[in-house]
Amino acid sequence: MMEKTLVTWHAHAVTRQQREWLNGHRGCVVWFTGLSGSGKSTIANAVDCKLVEAGFHSFLLDGDNVRHGLNASPEMLRALGDPYARRFGLGFSAEDRQENIRRIGSVAQLFATAGIVTLTAFVSPYRRDRDAVRQIVEAGGRSGDFIEVFVDTPLEVCEARDPKGLYQKARAGELKGFTGIDDPYEPPQRPEIVLCGGVQNPDELAETVIEYLRDRGLLSMPCLTADRPLAMAP
Repeated sequence: MMEKTLVTWHAHAVTRQQREWLNGHRGCVVWFTGLSGSGKSTIANAVDCKLVEAGFHSFLLDGDNVRHGLNASPEMLRALGDPYARRFGLGFSAEDRQENIRRIGSVAQLFATAGIVTLTAFVSPYRRDRDAVRQIVEAGGRSGDFIEVFVDTPLEVCEARDPKGLYQKARAGELKGFTGIDDPYEPPQRPEIVLCGGVQNPDELAETVIEYLRDRGLLSMPCLTADRPLAMAP
């Protein structure tokens, strides 16, 4: 077993403040959570588009996309051998969901320290997992770097949309452990933003998020407080 002393954190020569100064705005994590079909990905994509069009540096980590690579399922990793697939593949058990969110939280924190407005769209049904990500993000940066966005769309609206046919399968007993049907969704208790996904359209909801980021000063030029001046050439 590798001892902890063999793993050492190395400080970067380029500071977070320098990267943010170059980008012209602060880095942060905007974490969209809600039921499947609530509109998380659609709203997050709309926010991403608006940010890029306005000249900001942003990136969206989408739940399905991440599970095609970093957090692939055992089935997707089967070509690497069953032992490998069983050890590193992630399904949808509570334990695997916890690890899925932990990995994404760590990646999102790295993006934020690079000065990027990092958007994520994950069901992330358990409060403890979302709270753990908040701790990861804020421990590696500043208090307020993590913005939890609850897309509060009623189950009946999500089920009526059912873009992937998942609710239909869950109701038919073909899909077990599906959030909102036979597995719980724990809504945030103190989210920074609540969006009524069953009332307003995605563009309006995206504007609400942008307005919040502006009001918090996250889309403005930070002060350069690094110990040495920003220098791009020797």
